[in-house]
Amino acid sequence: MAYEIVIGLETHTQLSTQTKIFSGSSTRYGAQPNTQANEVDMALPGTLPVMNRAAVEHAIRLGLAVGATIAPRSIFARKNYFYPDLPKNYQISQYEIPVVQGGSLTFFVGDKETTINLTRAHLEEDAGKSLHDNYIGPHGELSTGIDLNRTGTPLLEIVSEPEMRSAAEAVAYAKTLHSLVMWLGICDGNMQEGSFRVDVNVSVRPVGQKEFGTRAEIKNVNSFRFIERAINYEVRRQIELIEDGGKVVQETRLYDADLDETRSMRSKEDAHDYRYFPDPDLPPLVISQDWIDQVKAEMRKAGGLPEELRKNLVEIYGIAPIDAAQLISSRAMATYFLNVVNALEADSADTASVMALRPARAKLVANWLMGEVSATLNREEKDIAQCPVTAPLLAALLKRILDNTISNKIARDVFAAMWAGEESGQPDAIIAAKGLTQINDSGAIETMIDAVLADHAAIVAEYRAGKQKAFNSLVGQIMKAAKGKANPQQVNDLLKAKLDQA
Repeated sequence: MAYEIVIGLETHTQLSTQTKIFSGSSTRYGAQPNTQANEVDMALPGTLPVMNRAAVEHAIRLGLAVGATIAPRSIFARKNYFYPDLPKNYQISQYEIPVVQGGSLTFFVGDKETTINLTRAHLEEDAGKSLHDNYIGPHGELSTGIDLNRTGTPLLEIVSEPEMRSAAEAVAYAKTLHSLVMWLGICDGNMQEGSFRVDVNVSVRPVGQKEFGTRAEIKNVNSFRFIERAINYEVRRQIELIEDGGKVVQETRLYDADLDETRSMRSKEDAHDYRYFPDPDLPPLVISQDWIDQVKAEMRKAGGLPEELRKNLVEIYGIAPIDAAQLISSRAMATYFLNVVNALEADSADTASVMALRPARAKLVANWLMGEVSATLNREEKDIAQCPVTAPLLAALLKRILDNTISNKIARDVFAAMWAGEESGQPDAIIAAKGLTQINDSGAIETMIDAVLADHAAIVAEYRAGKQKAFNSLVGQIMKAAKGKANPQQVNDLLKAKLDQA
């Protein structure tokens, strides 16, 4: 039987605020246990929560970025359950009326553009942390330690509709959301520190069946690679269970990366098990249109929304949609791209000329960013913000390609020298020092072509017999004679003209 996979993601995004969502305690990571938890976090009698305005503004940013509805009035509720690291025995969250409702996220899976709708994004507080692994108590005994530093850390839980149909699609969605929250500055995206944690809901159903299968929730997956592996394992497990006559049960599971498998953690609760009810200590959260407009204005001042920039790259700069999506993968990458293009256009006073040349220039910049620059950054394990070849320097290099001073191939050698800091990273100085100026003299190129044709008569005969590969072989010999410095287009044009004369 053929099965369809159904996936929905719940992403816990830790908001980049200085203090917790309902108290003034610090959210700084890595402090000694229980040094960043005050009376409110520990739920001491008589304490009252106070809403963190910055956390609300972060939620508004996310809502605006995904085209969601920002609720003018939302409610905080108590989600009741017992964990040793949850001092109140309930979590303050949002249930019936979340702050962000709807919206969507568009991304590419390979070369296919995909849009996944969002159900909601709601504000809540994080729980503390139980330390089980070989934790030693004050008297040397094996114990479980409770660290309340994380208690009350602000989270924005972003819930997708169950519209994903493959592990690859889920990973692409998670990566896009990860990039978005970092672009917006609402989360640092550090998955190792738990700032971006994904719960994966997976079920399978026979192809053609409308009803969803029974889902399993895989909790707190903290890497994109593990998301893919966990989904693939869980899909295999559910299908094998069904085909062996078993029944999938609704439960919460954990992914064990060492064994590359999911394992049962506990039965999965439904909403009624948590006995949600409005928190009597917190008034409704009221968000005015003026507040939303203020946040929107601040976002535009800081560079706008990634989706708006993606459309501009396609419509104004002529970039292919799939390339535009890659260029806005981070704010730093998008800024770098625009800075290079602007530097290339800075010398043009004629607006009409700028507009006419923009698509070709933008395409050249995009190719370099997604090609040589990204490859070198990956090899050196750096991001674009750490690139030693600044945007003005890359623009200076690309100008020499555009004015035929060097070829694109030679430019890669110059780029490597710039990366290494030769000649203070200045492309013109490197070109001069290494004697890399391109040969554009048609007379000199014709002389080299004549010599190659004379020395390789057999290859010439193959070409004239209809073997097109022979042409490339002759081009290679000419470029070898020119030490790679002959203008490639001129070589091709002049060689073809000479060969077609006979």
